[in-house]
Amino acid sequence: MCGRFAQYSSRDDYFDSLGLKSDEITFDPEPIGRFNVAPGTKVLLLSEREDALQLDPVFWGYGPEWWDKQPLINARGETAASGRMFKPLWNHGRAIVPADGWFEWQKEGGKKQPFFISHRKKQPLFFAAIGKQPYGQDHGKEGFVIVTSSSNQGMVDIHDRRPLVIAADAVREWLSADTTPQRAEEIARDAAIPEKDFTWHPVSVKVGNIHNQGSELIEPVQ
Repeated sequence: MCGRFAQYSSRDDYFDSLGLKSDEITFDPEPIGRFNVAPGTKVLLLSEREDALQLDPVFWGYGPEWWDKQPLINARGETAASGRMFKPLWNHGRAIVPADGWFEWQKEGGKKQPFFISHRKKQPLFFAAIGKQPYGQDHGKEGFVIVTSSSNQGMVDIHDRRPLVIAADAVREWLSADTTPQRAEEIARDAAIPEKDFTWHPVSVKVGNIHNQGSELIEPVQ
């Protein structure tokens, strides 16, 4: 699953990794600076609207009017394209969360130890997301969810689920309105970053408090 992540680089850093030009989207060199992004807050989300890329602050969570529980924050990639809840979002609401890494908790000695997971080469990450379009409007708690996949090859030691991270060169096609839902399933399967490209380390338990936001939250601890 993904219940907490970091989005601290500048928009420039994320967009440069996607090969975007300055006339394709508004660039901003200032760091976003969010080291502890929690559900229920607004997150910068990349989407395609009116044939142009847009970056909007969108509520992290999805709870339609008929849903009487807490808003969902993740969708399983294996079933999102076909399930009642998420199929409409998969078909017409694909988006990307630019990020630098995410947090997972592992039980150690009766306590939960948080870990920060990021790209081995410190490259930006692009989480697959789905939600209610158009993202330029406020839909209340009908925001977005992060698509997840199963963890393999050692990463399961941290958690058995992880965000579905899409390769930079597949992001534009994932977002395109011309991409069919079936093709999006292929992208989710074939363009996902493998576990071997990630690294992780233990971090301070302070990340458990959403009011803590400093860069020290992603630093290794003994």
